[in-house]
Amino acid sequence: MNAPVDVTNLRIETPRLILRPWRESDLEDFYEYASVEGVGEKAGWNHHQSVEESQRILGLFIGGKKTFALELKDNGKVIGSLGLEPRDEDAGLNPEWKGREIGYVLSKDYWGRGLMPEAVKAVIDYCFRVLDFDYLTCGHFDHNDRSRRVVEKCGFQFLKKVVTATVRGVEEPGKLYVLFNPHKEK
Repeated sequence: MNAPVDVTNLRIETPRLILRPWRESDLEDFYEYASVEGVGEKAGWNHHQSVEESQRILGLFIGGKKTFALELKDNGKVIGSLGLEPRDEDAGLNPEWKGREIGYVLSKDYWGRGLMPEAVKAVIDYCFRVLDFDYLTCGHFDHNDRSRRVVEKCGFQFLKKVVTATVRGVEEPGKLYVLFNPHKEK
């Protein structure tokens, strides 16, 4: 079952990041990374073509209450997002268990610095220790080796191969992984 999530009043800190709700004032930073070719495409969406497009999606982030902005502690710049997305029932997990799927995007300028595993591990800890989730899933498209490495570094285990219909209008082959709450027996 998709566990309830509301990040509206949450703040999670890591050594280098603050994970917090999105704000209207984040628009410039959001557009800056989301408009770079190759960033969104790794996650199944086209890079943004206008500030207005970013504004519309920022509104969805704020209204959806399930997506964190990733803010660098040293300068306050928002460099990515991490969402706790609803999980499709096709995962083959017990429908009584509660969990979500982690999805993430990071500014190309910050790839390869270990920031996304840092953020994902903090959210895993929060979801398991505070929200008492039974599991989290995470996936990547076959062509996205960077995302695959994040999944592996965070301890997820392969669950199954998947094909995902993206907002770009293409079907992308990929892999889905699962991580069970170590504080619970399965």
